[in-house]
Amino acid sequence: MKKFEEKTLNKDVLFTGKIISLQVEEVELPNGKTSKREIIKHPGAVCVIAKTEDNKLIMVEQYRKALERSIVEIPAGKLEPGELPEVTAERELEEETGYGCQSLSHLISFYTSPGFADELVHVYMAEGLYKIEDAHDTDEDEFVELMEVTLEEAEEMVLNQRIYDAKTAYAVQYLRLKQMRKHT
Repeated sequence: MKKFEEKTLNKDVLFTGKIISLQVEEVELPNGKTSKREIIKHPGAVCVIAKTEDNKLIMVEQYRKALERSIVEIPAGKLEPGELPEVTAERELEEETGYGCQSLSHLISFYTSPGFADELVHVYMAEGLYKIEDAHDTDEDEFVELMEVTLEEAEEMVLNQRIYDAKTAYAVQYLRLKQMRKHT
């Protein structure tokens, strides 16, 4: 058994939706006792740090119903069944921004909320951006406004909570650290 592993004794799927499912698992704890875990299953997602030739970040502003407000984010989206993360990254960049890229590199992947969800987000850097003439449109239920901002403007948006999600805050901090290391 792995360190601290919890063995699943019983699993009850309560809800299966278009994006997530919710299940309750009865588990045996390392000390032999039992407990229940509420778990959200998610197909995974990507996000794209897209930089223009003049070092501006491509961002989108959109309304997030769960938050009851609009926030500014880097382009992102969920993985489709059987789709490789880099394919999702290219698709989302095009759909949300109308851009393609000459170079796409994987930076890191992270779990968003490992206490109750298995969503894994893959972070990509897109460089050598170019406008796509007949770009795929956003999803029919998605309304976004495209923005180009400097790193300093993005940092200000983090401070005033216009950027209010982990993946975008991570992207802004990543770029600042990268810039700081260049100067040391």
